[in-house]
Amino acid sequence: MRLLFPVLLLAVSASAQSLPVPPSELLLPGQSFTSYSPATAQDGMQQMLSFQDSDIKFSLQSLMEILRDHQHEGWVLAAYPDPNTRRPLIGAGFSLDVQAVDHPQPDPLNPHLFVEPSSAQLWQAAGLAPEKLQQILQQFDRDQKAWTARQYRRKILRHTLTPQLSEEEATRLLRISVIQAIYNARAYCRCFDRLTASQQMAFTQLVFQMGTNLQQFQQFLGTVNDENSDRELAKLDGYIETSPQHWQTVQRTLMDSQWARKYSIRASTVIAMFDPNYNQQPGAAEQRVEAVLRPPAPVHVRTRSTATLRMVSYHKRSPKSHSRRAAHAQAKRKLT
Repeated sequence: MRLLFPVLLLAVSASAQSLPVPPSELLLPGQSFTSYSPATAQDGMQQMLSFQDSDIKFSLQSLMEILRDHQHEGWVLAAYPDPNTRRPLIGAGFSLDVQAVDHPQPDPLNPHLFVEPSSAQLWQAAGLAPEKLQQILQQFDRDQKAWTARQYRRKILRHTLTPQLSEEEATRLLRISVIQAIYNARAYCRCFDRLTASQQMAFTQLVFQMGTNLQQFQQFLGTVNDENSDRELAKLDGYIETSPQHWQTVQRTLMDSQWARKYSIRASTVIAMFDPNYNQQPGAAEQRVEAVLRPPAPVHVRTRSTATLRMVSYHKRSPKSHSRRAAHAQAKRKLT
């Protein structure tokens, strides 16, 4: 099925970044804020710029190809409106007008801090000219006044929007956005560096898609960061061999969410990747999640009701009754 707007999950990312969670809602029970400052944000940007593909276990290019999603119009080289907020997006759902967000670290046991730069900062980090961003935003404002949401949708589906970025420029924007998601995934997950390749990719996708709204998934984050499981991981010298029950619990916390129910097709793949044995049988892992998120429709067996059987009995006379009527009619004719 073709989506009406470019990849709804990517649009969730844009709207999530533009609607930061209030600091009072960021804390988990028993936790306190870690200080955050502009200097910290600058340090985070420098670390993002020094990122190496070897810093992660999964293929960055493979994840970028998934997020690019050509099949569902998830790659638009001109500014288009977010289907929920109407704010401008481009490429694979990159937000064009988000301000920098103060995102404190609520977990005192996690040394990694969040970095939530503005769209302009990420734009420049991708090596794009600031004046080009302003030109695109000005054109978007003009188009917003001239076109309805339906006209925008039609232009996206028909690929008739005039490109404002080249493939290479949009790819650079996507790359820096994914690197930011990796950076923040470490801030959400204490044991990120000890996860399997598929688990790291799944966590990065969640951060990319939800932005700061992922902090609201407190049961999921609390389960992932369970101290007992974290101690098990430390003993295994970097190999993820904790009990399957732990990761099944992690998966259930996501399957019970509204996000998973609303975006079940894509969510099933992401959730399945938290299975530590995903790489051995990815199809089977995804089917187990799909069976929960999208159970098969019940088969209704059509049976005749009692009323229907009564009607059949009423209209179909027995042979004996029919023969009696025939004999009675014949006798009547003889009498006359």
